[in-house]
Amino acid sequence: MDVKSAFLNGFINEEVYVAQPPGFIDFAKPDYVYKLKKALYGLKQTPKAWYDRLKAFLVKHNYSMGMVDNTLFTKRSDPNIIIVQIYVDDIIFGSTCQEMCDEFAKIMHDEFEMSMMGELNFFLGLQIKQLEDGIFFNQSKYIKEMLKKFGLEDSKPLKTPMSTEIKLTRDEEGESVNNTKYRGMIGSLLYLTASRPDIMFSVCLCARFQEDPKISHLEAVKRIFRYIKGTIHLGLWYPKGSGIETIVYADSDHAGDYVDRKSISGICTFMGCCLTSWFSKKQTALAISTTEAEYVSAGKACQQALWMKQALVDYGVRLENVPIMCDNKGAIDLSKNPVQHSRTKHIEIRHHFLRDNVQKGDITIEKIASEDNIANIFTKPLKRELFNHLRLGLGMMEQID
Repeated sequence: MDVKSAFLNGFINEEVYVAQPPGFIDFAKPDYVYKLKKALYGLKQTPKAWYDRLKAFLVKHNYSMGMVDNTLFTKRSDPNIIIVQIYVDDIIFGSTCQEMCDEFAKIMHDEFEMSMMGELNFFLGLQIKQLEDGIFFNQSKYIKEMLKKFGLEDSKPLKTPMSTEIKLTRDEEGESVNNTKYRGMIGSLLYLTASRPDIMFSVCLCARFQEDPKISHLEAVKRIFRYIKGTIHLGLWYPKGSGIETIVYADSDHAGDYVDRKSISGICTFMGCCLTSWFSKKQTALAISTTEAEYVSAGKACQQALWMKQALVDYGVRLENVPIMCDNKGAIDLSKNPVQHSRTKHIEIRHHFLRDNVQKGDITIEKIASEDNIANIFTKPLKRELFNHLRLGLGMMEQID
């Protein structure tokens, strides 16, 4: 649902004055100004004022605000629950009980001027297809618009987003390209990663050269576009009834950045068989061994696991411990054994956050074969067979009719 003229519903506590608008000037007092009682579009206080108004209204009707996500509101009537997610003036809601949905729609219509958009099928560029056995997300319409915008709609499709032979550097002697266009392409691709985790690593790698992009960098970006052209209808599939067991995969590519030789961390989180979060990020410290790089990545995975545990409490789900899957035995041993070694004693204290949570039992860390570690897709370019195997592991498939 959408709130019409949402920002006009907020109240402001600060003293704000505006000039008399054209057509409403009091000629007897032309130098006077108006003191605002309510928010107007264009004020920096307006978005917060609207949120405060909506939050107070929902809390008054016994909705609970999320402790992790303050734009999430829930209400329970055992055994049912209604979930309300707010994005500025757009509201998504769903429930296990139709009566709770009807009640929410009624109280919102009674308080605000609303427009009901029907079943969710398109939101912020994300296409959603709700089926009896699950939900499918993709951005095929957005991809077609991107290809047309950058003149690549006739490009030849490729099977992978990045060659395994590529070694991107600053390329100081290379020819510079238009950085405005380059940044536009990167920004468009980053938005696409909301439903296309398979391009996350490639996009993040190319994004590091936005300051002074060269032809070699532009060619790498164009290859990503050629890959998505051949996989326009690929998206994420969330099957119904997949369970609530949460698992986190962690991996790293030691010295994977050819500019400063820092390692790359890749993390992805699943709830049941549904992918819920993912990222590819260069580590801030220089790791001197594969074990250290994997240990740092596992620490990042631990942060994600704890965040998931806290976030799920708002939905009435409490997890005892969350397993982290790691393919490096040295990193696993280091997380369980507090002894110091000559090659690990220098590791910053903050990275031992992982060991602390393993000892407290909040998370467990387990061994997995490298070829089955799904997070591998977020750390380096892969050959087609392994790439397709891990992409399927992410829950990605072609659009379902």
